[in-house]
Amino acid sequence: MKPTIPLLLSTTLGLVVLTGCQDAPTAEERLDAYIKLWEKQDYDKMYAEYASEQTKSTYGKKEFIERTKKLAASLDIEELSVKRLKSTENEDSKKASLPVEISFETLAGAVSYDKQVPLTFEKQRDSENWYIDWDSSFVLKGFKKDDRVQLTTLEAKRGDLLDSEKRPLATTDTGAQVGAIAGQLKDVSTLAKLLDRTVSSIEDALDASWVKDGQFVPLKTYAADAKSQLTRLEQVDGVSIKETEVRTYPFGKATSHLIGYTGSATADEIKQSKQTIQAGEQVGKRGLEQVLDETLRGTAGARIEIIKPDDTTIDVAETEAKDGQDIQLTIDGTLQQQTYKTMKDDPGTAAAIDPRTGETRVLLSSPGFDPAEFTTGISQARLDALTKNPDQPLLNRFTSAFAPGSTQKPLTAAVGLKSKTLDPEKDYTIDGLKTKIDGFNVTRIHETPDPVNLHNALVYSDNIYFAKSTLEQIGTEAFTSGLEALGYGEKIPFTYPMRASQISNDGSIASDGQLMDTSYGQGQMLTNILHLASMYEIFLTDGIIYRPTLLTEETTKQVWKKDVLDAKDAAMIRDDLYDVVHAGYPLPADIPEVKVAGKTGTAELKKAGEENGQENGFFVGYDDDKKDLLVAIMIESVEQEDRGSPYVSGLVADVLKSHAEK
Repeated sequence: MKPTIPLLLSTTLGLVVLTGCQDAPTAEERLDAYIKLWEKQDYDKMYAEYASEQTKSTYGKKEFIERTKKLAASLDIEELSVKRLKSTENEDSKKASLPVEISFETLAGAVSYDKQVPLTFEKQRDSENWYIDWDSSFVLKGFKKDDRVQLTTLEAKRGDLLDSEKRPLATTDTGAQVGAIAGQLKDVSTLAKLLDRTVSSIEDALDASWVKDGQFVPLKTYAADAKSQLTRLEQVDGVSIKETEVRTYPFGKATSHLIGYTGSATADEIKQSKQTIQAGEQVGKRGLEQVLDETLRGTAGARIEIIKPDDTTIDVAETEAKDGQDIQLTIDGTLQQQTYKTMKDDPGTAAAIDPRTGETRVLLSSPGFDPAEFTTGISQARLDALTKNPDQPLLNRFTSAFAPGSTQKPLTAAVGLKSKTLDPEKDYTIDGLKTKIDGFNVTRIHETPDPVNLHNALVYSDNIYFAKSTLEQIGTEAFTSGLEALGYGEKIPFTYPMRASQISNDGSIASDGQLMDTSYGQGQMLTNILHLASMYEIFLTDGIIYRPTLLTEETTKQVWKKDVLDAKDAAMIRDDLYDVVHAGYPLPADIPEVKVAGKTGTAELKKAGEENGQENGFFVGYDDDKKDLLVAIMIESVEQEDRGSPYVSGLVADVLKSHAEK
């Protein structure tokens, strides 16, 4: 539960009286006119034209108008309805008391009660009329002059994010929330230093539109064990420390981009949200915490009480909090953490899926960050350090798309085989590492043993073969439509928003040179890492791509793409992918523990004028025996230390080995 928020509003609030008229309306007519203003909450006119002399003397204009408006705003009083009831009393010529039924909605729910409205017939401004003798019980039943109104937010428990084995990926623990009491904090500079925040950020928080004097304004959250920091903060006048729930992330950096983090709702988030969000409430700021925020957060409740001078209370209204829902993911937390460790904080991304069902087991971006730093309130200096880090730990790479390099070649082969345009037995005579085809230069890294047919071209990753066969056999039309059948240019049907893979910037292939470049994963082609892993399912499912799922509640084995490869051709390419690791150039993926099959890929990213550019290394692989996990990893800048894509194949083999040992 959040701390109570004293509104510090006494019964010095005012109500109002009906307008006078020359023909001296009856008390009922006067009250009816007053009610119209009351329902509009037009307190200025209510006071000016309807308040009795006694009301003006007791409460005054400031008390009646300003404090009544403040209370109405603080409690979010809306849909105010006042109905005059039938009176059974006889009124005299100077006094009347007429019954009404008052109802309205508040932050804490509906309020309804009956009230006698006293009226006095008196002379004001040279004319006599009926005026209302207002008191603070017109605002809340039982509210008297020396009372206080207290609004308490009843915070909903945020749901947990769980992995496939129900291990927590994001959960809630107990911590401490440090905040300033609006109007009471004097030494902002000292507080800023202790919180490692700027003075202006604290002043901005205190100046937010929702902040009223006396309200607790949350500034930073600490874990319960941060005792030394909390002790120092307790000494600052105007600072309050409350026990609160703190979001924790047991897998830390390994799941940081996927899970994200929470933080206190900003004024803009409160304003823009479709749901009611209370000031200071925790909301998702990034990752699944943000994507699934409405389900995880639940709905906060609220309680309105009248506090008497002797501290006894009168309940006005209460809405119970509705806790958020736990959400279980298909992610294997242990495998995700092992994959992250395997990547050694190198910039890159990884995805792993179960090709039998489409369930996502791993989805990460490296390097990660510590989500606890953000949940508890990160300093500007620390944020600047993360932002300026050349490895970009705040960049989520798994939502992006990258040139896939030679991991595209098996997919190009699949397109040609399905369209019946590619003859896998046709071989080419290719000499040397470079050749010119229709005026375009094409380079391969190694010479391929004869015959240079589809099998050897895949095993030895021959760019020249794929350029020739795509240009001369497959053709632009069949190639483009085949890629579209694999999902290129289409939104990935996935819970987490992803960038779509693209054939090119405009979805078309404009020249023979671009066709050849695209055939081996260069040109303008960009592929999302999850989509890449999903497309490799066709070699294990005989032409089916399942819709990738992330939540265990989602139906598995939903067919996204079908009939994109025939069974006999899928078997042939499976053999080729096995030979890539075990019969081609030596690869670190060739380990005794797992019979790894898969494909390497290197994409060179050269800027204009550069002779050599950054190289991103890929490997997509699986256990050829079990065929129960497809792993795709991309590592940036593999040209450093002469690692290349073979290095990445070893990382995938390590992940498959860890999976096999479970």
